[in-house]
Amino acid sequence: MSNPPAGAVGRPGVLAQNGGTVPEGLDIGFKLVPAAMTIGMLLLFLGIGYVFRVADVDDLWVAGRSIGNVENGMAIGANWMSAASYLGVAATIALLGYFGLAYLVGWTAGYFVLLIFMAAQFRRFGKYTAPDFVGDRFYSPAGRALAATTTLLIAFVYAVGQGRGMGLMSMYIFGTDYVTGVILLMGITIGYVALSGMLGTTKNMALQYVILIAAFLIGLYAVGWSEGFSTVMPYIEFGTEATYVHDEISREFTEPFANAGYYEWVALCFTLIVGTCGLPHVLVRFYTVDNERTARWSCVWGLFFICLLYWGTAAYAAFGTILFDGSEALSFPFTGDQGDVVVVLTAQLAALPEWLVGLVAAGGVAAALATTAGLFISGSSAAAHDIYTNLYKEDATQREQLIVGRATIVALGVLVTAVAINPPALIAELVGMAFAIAGCVLFPVFFLGLWWEDTTREGALAGMSVGLIISFGAILNDTVPGFTDAIPGDALIPELAAVLPATSSALIGVPVVFATIVFVSLVTEEPPEDVKRLVRQCHSPEPMSRMQSAEDAVSSDDD
Repeated sequence: MSNPPAGAVGRPGVLAQNGGTVPEGLDIGFKLVPAAMTIGMLLLFLGIGYVFRVADVDDLWVAGRSIGNVENGMAIGANWMSAASYLGVAATIALLGYFGLAYLVGWTAGYFVLLIFMAAQFRRFGKYTAPDFVGDRFYSPAGRALAATTTLLIAFVYAVGQGRGMGLMSMYIFGTDYVTGVILLMGITIGYVALSGMLGTTKNMALQYVILIAAFLIGLYAVGWSEGFSTVMPYIEFGTEATYVHDEISREFTEPFANAGYYEWVALCFTLIVGTCGLPHVLVRFYTVDNERTARWSCVWGLFFICLLYWGTAAYAAFGTILFDGSEALSFPFTGDQGDVVVVLTAQLAALPEWLVGLVAAGGVAAALATTAGLFISGSSAAAHDIYTNLYKEDATQREQLIVGRATIVALGVLVTAVAINPPALIAELVGMAFAIAGCVLFPVFFLGLWWEDTTREGALAGMSVGLIISFGAILNDTVPGFTDAIPGDALIPELAAVLPATSSALIGVPVVFATIVFVSLVTEEPPEDVKRLVRQCHSPEPMSRMQSAEDAVSSDDD
């Protein structure tokens, strides 16, 4: 049997990208039935986008606050089930074993924080975008601009990982080269999102969730049955396979912290938890429902739909590792590129029918498209609503906002496509960086803004600035050497990377930002009384009407 894959791990918590852009062993070439299924799926997405195309900003940004809890839960699931979840989580567990479980724990535990502390309160505040909250809660155009800029940065970094997933799946299904695949599928995403806005995107997300979860589970069950690994519950039946992987192939698969210490695991897990609570494209989903109760139930349903996939990722990793190790054509351990397609590669190595492997790959396309759509909507709303309308031209017409929003989607899509052609990291790693930015910059101001009425404008601005410096500084420290041979090593400052990794900077960053906000708020003038009343209204037991916000409720009380 093979030796433990020590080479599969670079710096603790960061995957080493050992291969090129073409994963060895993946059956690249045009496949008629999978291609027909995927083309039909893409045409359906475009058709839904056209049917639900938008003509006003309510539908563009928040779907007219008309989405029900189950449908919104499915949209949350699709929004969340990115290429990083569909492809990348199984990859991190296959490559890093136990350490990769930090992604599962972090990305699910964050929803419990959202459910308890933020979902209903955010809906009661009742605006259009996450930067809207910052601008109105902290009575600060500068805060709105900083939040909007951060939203655009998160959308860009996060979407690059989705572009990589699109390119890899296109290589398998259509037989394209990687670059053509990225351009093709990203172009389709840009088209239907620019046309449909939040309303059509939400309708598509519900459908995309059904497609991706069906593809993922059908593939998992088929591999388990065909190889004799499992029968009716692969989620809990892969213990024998996991033990085999541990004993015969790679011990770190089940042995805690074999290749990384407690600090790295906790730092990554914590970053993913708080990052979940700071992602604008996640939080805006709570603006699309009619009241706070629906927001809470949307979160519950979303968590359920997310767990249906996450429960199966470790099983996929165990099955894939065994099949990969037993293949005469492939040599263990995985490279990083092979890890990024481990879900499809597992189905292929199990000798499943080509159409079935193609269905699994099509699910990866649906996952990448769904998340990219949500990111483009949040980025376009930040540019058109928060920057253009609120900071540049307050009397902008709805037509002007729609034009700016769609132009932003196109520009963001082109930029993401260009970078995704030669991505600086693996899928899960890129997404982890986006979470670090969201956790350090936005989560503290969202949380304290909702729960501490004395949080001041000056405190929020200082905290966001510190968070941006910490998170973005860590990313530059880790990624700049990868773009040039002139800088040796894996980081500009290796000692800093050890305690402040690009994907895990929030463990240090969030406490520092919280302390900064609290300290500055205590030494500056208290917020105006009307702002404090907005915060209190976010916790009021009184029900709200469909289009009502906390500001509306406070105004009606005054009347």
